[in-house]
Amino acid sequence: MNTPMFTRTSSLERTLETNKVLKNTYFLLSMTLVTSAIAAMATMAIGISPIVALVMQLTAIGILFFVMPKAINSSSGLVWTFVFTGLMGGALGPMLNFYAAMPNGPIVIAQALGLTGMVFLGLSAYTITSKKDFSFMRNFLFAGLIIVIVAALINIFVGSTVAHLAISSVSALVFSGFILFDTSRIVRGEETNYISATISMYLNILNLFTSLLSILGIMNNND
Repeated sequence: MNTPMFTRTSSLERTLETNKVLKNTYFLLSMTLVTSAIAAMATMAIGISPIVALVMQLTAIGILFFVMPKAINSSSGLVWTFVFTGLMGGALGPMLNFYAAMPNGPIVIAQALGLTGMVFLGLSAYTITSKKDFSFMRNFLFAGLIIVIVAALINIFVGSTVAHLAISSVSALVFSGFILFDTSRIVRGEETNYISATISMYLNILNLFTSLLSILGIMNNND
């Protein structure tokens, strides 16, 4: 006789828990983006070399794969999240300086930032309001990610501008898809760790931004 009431209570508890994860994720995400922005501006001002940026990236990747899995369920996970995002943001310094030195470079960077924000907010708002399940995209997204990584590695040796534009375009689509996918997992209660959710979303935004920056940079050079 109490089953309907129990069901409604359980449903309400799941909704409250999901909203809490969503709220904590976006709050922490905003803080990590600010941290990355400050770190990027600092390394731009200092003028670090690409080698130093590479070391920062490799260190961040090491933290992501070897430290975060152990720390993600503890309070130290927050500390390591800021260390990780700070290193990733700082590693952008040489790339941002490269684009800033181009004709209309600061405008290109601002456009990439604006587009990234619009895409992220738009896709997130759509997923949250529609509550649509995007889990069907999982295999396509991971296949696309592998293709982008392999193609990017090959193009390091080929050096084709057309290929770079194509890779960046596919990358932008893939990480836009990941925003839908990861947001859907939070909304549907499949992701319950806000630190893990934050890192996933942060990487989606970072890669979307660098992809859009590459696209706009190439288009700017061709004008």
